[in-house]
Amino acid sequence: MVFQSPGDVLFHIGKTPIYFYGVIMAIACLSGVAVVYKLFKQIAPDKDADKIFDIAAYVLIFGFIGARLYYCLLNPIYYFYNPLEIFNFREGGLSIHGGLIGGSLTLIYLCKKYKLSTLSTLDIFACATPLAQSIGRWGNFFNSEAFGSPTNLPWKLYIPLSHRPEQYMDYQYFHPTFLYGSVIDIIIFIVMLRILNRFAQKYPGFTFCSYIIIYSTARLIIESIRVDSALSISGIPIAKIVSVILIIAGLIGIISIIKKNCEQI
Repeated sequence: MVFQSPGDVLFHIGKTPIYFYGVIMAIACLSGVAVVYKLFKQIAPDKDADKIFDIAAYVLIFGFIGARLYYCLLNPIYYFYNPLEIFNFREGGLSIHGGLIGGSLTLIYLCKKYKLSTLSTLDIFACATPLAQSIGRWGNFFNSEAFGSPTNLPWKLYIPLSHRPEQYMDYQYFHPTFLYGSVIDIIIFIVMLRILNRFAQKYPGFTFCSYIIIYSTARLIIESIRVDSALSISGIPIAKIVSVILIIAGLIGIISIIKKNCEQI
């Protein structure tokens, strides 16, 4: 089975193109919010679940801003000479690490504002996030981005000449790392649901830290296959460096949560 993008434009409204990427991201966000709302009603039945819609709106807005700014920082030369392109969201160019940072900081602030348990709310959002990520990865497919090294496997991905890195111009087919990421994110979503159900009450924050560790580990694996990473330091993709930092932070968080819980017994 050969994967090949039909192009990045879904349809036109007059002369304005509507991109697959934007539509898919909208579906991903709505799906994530729906899961957050349902889980919030389960975990915090005594709280007003409708607050989630207000919170989610801000989290999404600042998550997108964080994702875009982070992506632009990883491509400084291009956006230095094309600053107006920073505002061109429709054609893609978002970084999940930037989105996680922007969204998490916004969520922490809003939890304090709405007097909600910060750790429990982070757990709920962390549980829904991989589902949204899994759907969003298909935006990469239509943009012919986030692909891996050349391959002739049956599930190879055709990348048009205009999207190939300079050193791979003679190759047509590549690993569909967008697909690997999508499948892995679905698995992470299922795992997160089980972790949330088991640890949400006794260990608030455990699910959030687990998500950071599991996702970052998966990202390390996928990044070892990708050939279109935006920025590297001493030959190491920045996404790998950030993933290692997040894994360490997640482990420290879990140890702290368990230790605190033991002290209270």
